[in-house]
Amino acid sequence: MAALSEILPVEAVLLDVPAADWREAVRRAGDLMVATGAATDTYTAEMIENVRENGPYIVIAPGLAFAHARPSPAVLRTGMSWVRLAAPVEFGHEANDPVELVVGLAARDASEHTAAMGALARLLADPDTARALREAPTPQDVHAVLGGGGAPAEPRKEAARGSDLHKILTVCGNGVGTSLFLKQTVEGVLDRWGWDRYVTVEATDTISAKGKANEAVAILTSREIARTLGDVGVPVKVVEDFTSATEADRVLRDTYDV
Repeated sequence: MAALSEILPVEAVLLDVPAADWREAVRRAGDLMVATGAATDTYTAEMIENVRENGPYIVIAPGLAFAHARPSPAVLRTGMSWVRLAAPVEFGHEANDPVELVVGLAARDASEHTAAMGALARLLADPDTARALREAPTPQDVHAVLGGGGAPAEPRKEAARGSDLHKILTVCGNGVGTSLFLKQTVEGVLDRWGWDRYVTVEATDTISAKGKANEAVAILTSREIARTLGDVGVPVKVVEDFTSATEADRVLRDTYDV
């Protein structure tokens, strides 16, 4: 699997970018992925349409939007972009507006960027590293911090089989972006609990989640996607900050009453 610094090259980092609104902010992230050969202009339009259709669920943490759309022919190769805005813009998110950082993702499928998502989740979960990324003076400095995400995490131990196996679904509109990011955060908490052999976490999209809900003990997602899902027969838990291990820990404790 490609490392974060490979998927997100220094040429795809742009700092202090003016944007009149959220559409322009997403467009600037898309333009960088076009310029670096990851996607076409059509994919940029698809990212904007994703927010129009599904709401601002891509704002996964205070000040941070994770712009993406479904895998499509407009994705030429898996790649990412990093756009720090000159002034924050409103996406319409109830808790995490305004946005000052837009990370773009063009993914051919979920398997190619799992390691990169894990590295990014670890970096943004650390307050000092997150601050260094937000305050970095040059694209080269941003890229140096991103390259410090370390080696890919060891593969999770295979979950125990049988009646003791639990499944948690993390859900977004497309199943390859924000849901995968939240999956990495939740798995980190379960690993620290020592529950990694007993609970499996699966990232999926809204359509698939409705069919898979009966396999899960709970669904973890954004407020916007929770509204879209409605009553699926299992608890749907809202997570506001997908980078926060503390919030993931709280939601898991509430789920398991521990």
